[in-house]
Amino acid sequence: MSRKLVLSTGNQDKIVEIKNLLQHLEIEILTLDAFPGAPDVVEDGETLEENAIKKARAIADFTGLPAVADDTGLEVNYLDGAPGVYSSRYSGEHATYADNVNKLLRELMGVPREKRGARFRCVAAFCNQNDCRTIEGKCEGVIGEERRGTGGFGYDPVFYVPEYGRTFAEMDLELKNRISHRAKAFLKLRELIERGEFDFRAKKINFGA
Repeated sequence: MSRKLVLSTGNQDKIVEIKNLLQHLEIEILTLDAFPGAPDVVEDGETLEENAIKKARAIADFTGLPAVADDTGLEVNYLDGAPGVYSSRYSGEHATYADNVNKLLRELMGVPREKRGARFRCVAAFCNQNDCRTIEGKCEGVIGEERRGTGGFGYDPVFYVPEYGRTFAEMDLELKNRISHRAKAFLKLRELIERGEFDFRAKKINFGA
């Protein structure tokens, strides 16, 4: 298998989902564990697109291999699109998933269901030695008044999808990986890879990858 792709994330939950979405491609999927000394990229962009490109570009430059990264934001209508690009650190720079969900529920306390509409946006960026391309996926839903379900991660326990009558955290991975924002972005990416629209040539190979 000559084609290689590096996942530019240390988030193990994302890695599981992305590997599942890209499985059976004739590509070797590598994680940052294969590249000691890989930079820890600061997500300080003002948009999801900026952060995704920054992460993928940094790892592509470091490894000499094509890299893919994503940035995801939860946009709540009542909060004028917040937390948006700050979703992962909504409750502070070192916030946990629980911290962020707790803050969101406090912000929406007493807000009626019809005003709790929200969407997840995921922007995936593929960068090789020459350029970067981005792909976006969205999923519409409603923020619940309490946590439901034990699966998933992040805001999944409070992101309710009316069409399916359950939160992301109540869905199995097979269903979530058909309808979620990340699924939509990475399945589009998968289609482009299958159509041969990306250059997988490596500039250099580090650490025997």
